[in-house]
Amino acid sequence: MHQNYYFLRQLAQKLEQTLKGFSLHSVFSQEKDELVLAFHNGAQEFFIKAIQTSTFSSLQFPATFNRARQNSVDLFTSVWGKQVLEVQAHRQERSFFIQFTQGKVLLFKLFGNRSNVILFEQDQPMALFHRKFAKDLELDYRAMHQNWHLTQEQFLAQPQLLGKMLPTLGDLPLLYLQEMGIEAKQPLAQWQLVQEMLAQLETPSYYLTYLDKVLRFSLLPVGQIQQKYTDPLEALNAFVPQYRAQEYFSRHYGAAHKSLQRQLEVAQKIWWQIQEQLETWHHGTPYAQTADVIMANLTNIPKGSAEVELYDFYQDTTRKIKLHATETPQKTAERLYKKAKNQQIELTLLQARAEKKEQEVERLGRQLKELEEITSAPQLRQYLKKNTVVPLPAGQELPYHTFETNGFKILVGKNAKANDKLTLHHTHKDDLWLHAKDVPGSHVVIKLKAGQPFPMPVIETAAQVAAYYSKRKNDTLCPVLYTPRKYVRKPRGATPGSVIVEREKVILVTPQNPFKVIP
Repeated sequence: MHQNYYFLRQLAQKLEQTLKGFSLHSVFSQEKDELVLAFHNGAQEFFIKAIQTSTFSSLQFPATFNRARQNSVDLFTSVWGKQVLEVQAHRQERSFFIQFTQGKVLLFKLFGNRSNVILFEQDQPMALFHRKFAKDLELDYRAMHQNWHLTQEQFLAQPQLLGKMLPTLGDLPLLYLQEMGIEAKQPLAQWQLVQEMLAQLETPSYYLTYLDKVLRFSLLPVGQIQQKYTDPLEALNAFVPQYRAQEYFSRHYGAAHKSLQRQLEVAQKIWWQIQEQLETWHHGTPYAQTADVIMANLTNIPKGSAEVELYDFYQDTTRKIKLHATETPQKTAERLYKKAKNQQIELTLLQARAEKKEQEVERLGRQLKELEEITSAPQLRQYLKKNTVVPLPAGQELPYHTFETNGFKILVGKNAKANDKLTLHHTHKDDLWLHAKDVPGSHVVIKLKAGQPFPMPVIETAAQVAAYYSKRKNDTLCPVLYTPRKYVRKPRGATPGSVIVEREKVILVTPQNPFKVIP
C-alpha cells in the first residue's frame, strides 16, 4: 500500500510540513531508474529518492546522500532554487505534486511500472524523467483528482463489488476485511465493518508485514506483522531497502537455482551417457581379439567368404565373424588391429571425459546444496560473486523469441548474431526457415511437428513476423522467402546473420506482428 491513495495523502501532508521553507537545491540521476531531489533551507538538507524500476516504484528519504562525481546527470534545472509552496496528493489517485514558486510543479505519478516524474511550468508539461512514457506530456496535474465515493445504498446493492466501487483500495484492505470475517456477516454489519476500516485508513499506522512469504507495506494489521510505525517517512525508509533486498533475493535466487539445477541435470545426463558407452565397450568384443581369432584360423577361412564361423579361443567357443569378400583375411585382421589401436585411444579419452564430467557433477551438486542453504540477499550476492559459473538472470539465455500459433512454435532471432545461433544451433534440418527477401531482418523458424505438414496459415503468420522485423517493416507488402532449414547454409567468413538459401519459395504478406510482444 505504499502507492495507495490513503498513504500518499498522509505522505503529502508530512512532506508539506517538512519541506515548507525549503528550496530545491538540485535534481540528478546517477542510477538507472532512480531520481534524487536535494532540498535545503540554509541550515538543513532533505533528500527524496524516487525509485522507478520496471518491477518496483517507491520513494525513499535518505538522511544524507553523496553524489557521485561521474555518471551523474542533472535534470529539471529550471526548478532549481525555487521554494516549496505546498505538497498535495490527488484525491483517490496514486499521485501527488510539489508546488514551487514561479509556477514550477513536479508531479510524482506512482503508477507501478509506469511511474514517472513530470515537470510543469506555468501549468504546461515541460520535461519527463522517463522519456519513454511520452504520453505523460499530455497530463494535467490539476485534473488528476478522482471522485470515487461509496454510498451505503451502492454497497448494500452489491457488497461483493467493493473493489470496483473503490478501485484505489487495493488488495490488502480487501484481505483485511476477509480476515475480519466480512463474508459471514449480514449486509448492514458488512457496511459497518467497511466504515470502520475506512476510518482506520484516514488515520493509519504503517505496518511491514509478510503475506505468502512476501514483504508488504500495509496501513492495516494483516498478515504476519514484523514492524509498526507512526511516521510515513520512517515507515518507507524501513520498507524500501528490505523489499528491494527481498526482490533481489527472490529474482536472482530463483534464476540461479534454475540455471544451476539445469546445468547439473545436463552434466548428469552426459555422465550417464559416457558410462553407457564405457559399459558397452567393456562388454563388447575388442577388435584386437577378433583380429587374433582371424589370424589363428587363416587356414580354415575359404577364399572370398563374407561370413565365417571360427573357433574363438578367448571364449572357448565358435562364433560368426563377418569378412569382406573383396579383401584377404590378413587385410581384414590388419584393419581390425588399427581399429583396436584407435579404440584404445578413444577409451582413454572417454575415461578422462567421464572423470572430468563426474567432477563437474560433484561440483554442481555442491554448489546447488550451498545455494539452497542461503537465506539472505547479502549471502546471495557473495555466493554469486564467488560462483561465477552460475549465470545471473538476464533474460538472454536464448537467442530468439518464442511464439505459438495453431500448435506450431515460431522462433524469431533477436539480432544478427542471434540469427546465426538460431539457424545454426537451434533448428532441425526439416524445420521451415523464413526471411524477408533481399533485405536485412530476423531469421524466423517454424519448428517441425512430426508427421504434420506446415499449414499455410502458420506459414503466413510467420512470414508476417519475418517481414515486420526487417527493413521492409513499413512496406505495404513484403516478399518473404521460405525453405526447409537444410537448404540454408552459412558461408565461411560471412558476416553475422548472412546465409545462402536454396530451393526457396516466396510468399507476399503484409508486415505485422500479431503477437505484439517483441519490443
